[in-house]
Amino acid sequence: MKIEWPGAGNYQITLKRDDLLHPVISGNKWRKLKFALLEAQQNQIKHIISFGGGFSNHLHALGYCCQQMNIRFTAIVRGDYSGNPSPMLQDLVSWGAQLRYVDRSTYKLRDQPEYLTNLQQRYSEATIIPEGGSQALALKGVSEIISELEGNYDYIMAPVGSGGTLAGLINQSQPSTKIIGIAVLKGKDYLESLVNQLLPAAAKDKSKWQINHDYHSGGYAKTNSELKAFCENFLQQTDIHIEPVYSGKLFFALKDLIAKQEFPEGSKILALHTGGLQGAR
Repeated sequence: MKIEWPGAGNYQITLKRDDLLHPVISGNKWRKLKFALLEAQQNQIKHIISFGGGFSNHLHALGYCCQQMNIRFTAIVRGDYSGNPSPMLQDLVSWGAQLRYVDRSTYKLRDQPEYLTNLQQRYSEATIIPEGGSQALALKGVSEIISELEGNYDYIMAPVGSGGTLAGLINQSQPSTKIIGIAVLKGKDYLESLVNQLLPAAAKDKSKWQINHDYHSGGYAKTNSELKAFCENFLQQTDIHIEPVYSGKLFFALKDLIAKQEFPEGSKILALHTGGLQGAR
């Protein structure tokens, strides 16, 4: 790709287009779900439950996969969209998913053992997949990104929401590669904790990775006129679609960090486009 950013000529910048993996389940959502779904298929699971917001790329990808695999899907959705369902929720309904709207206080319990136990007892035949698909099996799928790369990189950058993608990249990358996550929500220490919980003990070397919290634009799904203009300009320059929730924040951060000369000159930098364009509808 050709990008006309100040200072970009001093680096070797590569964009990995995981947004092109599939027209519906593209990007890191497929990477994180692949082995969980294979396990469900092997175990003849007939019902899957998961969590997300009204524009969730994770729920969208999982709902489509369940429909294709003839697995019943229940989406526990943060907030009540019954009167005005988003395009994503409309897709889920068309794919036969059951939607359960819960208030924010209930949704906050999604990782609590007691809540999950009660949910499992209510749906004893179901498998529960965490929000964003971020669990141990996700690391195996994300690790395939590294195996697909030609050559090594000094830096690999990706947006961070639930921690699974970053953990997978950290787990599989070369010791000489620094992994940089760009936080897409307000979550200093919280996001680091999510990543650490997913990492095997042997991969917890904190000197190998970091999360930059300077580019979330106010929080998850929050944006501003500068970020929106950047996304539009990026499309004009590269003919590559990005959105202001995930990929836009990643590339905005990359441009700014390059301008600030935060990388040694000549560095090989890989930016991972994690897809998720449907969420911008």
